[in-house]
Amino acid sequence: MIEEKPRAARDGESRTGEVPGEDVMIAAEDLARELATVAVLDATVSFPKPRFDGDYRPESGYATWADAHIPNSVHIDLLGEFSASGAPLHFTRPEPEHLAAALARIGVGAGTDIVVYDAGEMTWASRVWWMLRNIGVPARVLDGGLARWTALGLPLSSDLSAPPAAVNPVNITDHGLWRDRDDVLEVSAGRAAGTLLCALDPEHFAGTATTRYSRRGRIPGSRNLPAKSLLGGGVLRPRGELTALSETVSAESERPLIVYCGGGVSACLVALALVRAGRDDVAVYDGSLAEWTADPALPMISDERGNT
Repeated sequence: MIEEKPRAARDGESRTGEVPGEDVMIAAEDLARELATVAVLDATVSFPKPRFDGDYRPESGYATWADAHIPNSVHIDLLGEFSASGAPLHFTRPEPEHLAAALARIGVGAGTDIVVYDAGEMTWASRVWWMLRNIGVPARVLDGGLARWTALGLPLSSDLSAPPAAVNPVNITDHGLWRDRDDVLEVSAGRAAGTLLCALDPEHFAGTATTRYSRRGRIPGSRNLPAKSLLGGGVLRPRGELTALSETVSAESERPLIVYCGGGVSACLVALALVRAGRDDVAVYDGSLAEWTADPALPMISDERGNT
């Protein structure tokens, strides 16, 4: 049985002593103390590096979770129940009502204190956090994920017990934090205000690395803020550093920000960091390059091949 804990009781200073702009992260040490009072969601997905252009092989992270996970955590399937049913792209966000119902089936309802983690670099956890944020459900991401939890020698479990009993779904409010292809096209073509921000590594941004998607490169007009650059020692960089980085990506006249990546996942880690830095003008392009590159009518820029 998950006990509810007043949100105000855990606000305030982080383990580093800095007062956060928003309570979106939790340190492993803090989660270990709060473990009996929170719902812990494991969002791990297995996603091998591409062997050739177009090599796209995501798999459920259930086996990784089953092998060793944070005690009392529940694995959620971003390729299944926690994505849109029948969508042409993997990881397409579910409708708000679908998401609320999926949460309710694993015991997450109104007032549940939620922590999300993964066994990677927090991108999958950030994806879930952004989906929840969009429907008005507060959650925190475990800083450093399973890797830091394990490095600290904190307990692991291989218990495969059933998740908590179902509860009534949360009340939802769609905050409009996603953007679609037409929104991105308007900004890219200069017909709408904003800045396109690519969360991929510099090599993928330049189009010089093998890609999982149909074409290499970036959407015209994009700037680059790699998701991995926001991490230091496996955890999110201090708020001051994130704020400095966020100030380099757009001037006041170039807002809002639309973040994209390959499939709308790493972009959510960038969105998490920008919110942590105090930005409130961030949206994520859900389809990202998986959708954009599949349409040959939409332009791409590659340093190797120019416009395509």
